[in-house]
Amino acid sequence: MAQVRPYRGVEAPQRIAERRRRLLESGLDLLGGKTVPADLTVRAICSQSGLAARYFYESFADKDVFVGAVFDWVIADIAATTQAAVAAAPPREQSRAGMANIVRTISDDARVGRLLFSARLANPVVVRKRAESGALFALLSGQHAGVALRLDHNDRIKAASHFVVGGVAQTLSAWLAGDIDFSPAQLADQLAAMLDQLADPVLYRDHNPAETAFQQKKFE
Repeated sequence: MAQVRPYRGVEAPQRIAERRRRLLESGLDLLGGKTVPADLTVRAICSQSGLAARYFYESFADKDVFVGAVFDWVIADIAATTQAAVAAAPPREQSRAGMANIVRTISDDARVGRLLFSARLANPVVVRKRAESGALFALLSGQHAGVALRLDHNDRIKAASHFVVGGVAQTLSAWLAGDIDFSPAQLADQLAAMLDQLADPVLYRDHNPAETAFQQKKFE
């Protein structure tokens, strides 16, 4: 195999990585733009990035693979920074730290918010990736809750985890659409306050019928 020489002092793998990043950035520009493209084409992606089509196929088999890569690239970054923010915060402030990081990220870069949460973006690959990432975040949320509450993972925790992920995503979508008139700080505070209400261990323990009847009678 012939050796590929450096070009202007830049090694071939680095040049490929840089071109791939330019393409991903262009994909985020197009998918997360104010105007949603009716049909995302390789030609449009290459035009946005300023790269020839051969460089697109250097990294991606087709446009669906490309869209999935854009989504994975964005979600991996927001997941990593959110996990780091949560880990660095005291236990009582972890919900606020996580929500603040997510809200700050989509506030600072509207493209990210539109890609991950906008209801207007109906690209089928994005829709599928959102569902996949939602299931993953529900799993991670449940594991974190189980450790924090010192409870074995069960279906009650699983149900709450899906509730949290879906509820947060829908709230962020509504905020991005202008249906909720909050500042980023107010939104993070509200989301964190609601999540903290789900930290009661009683919510995740099985109750016997007698205990359930007693609890209902208290509120009659």
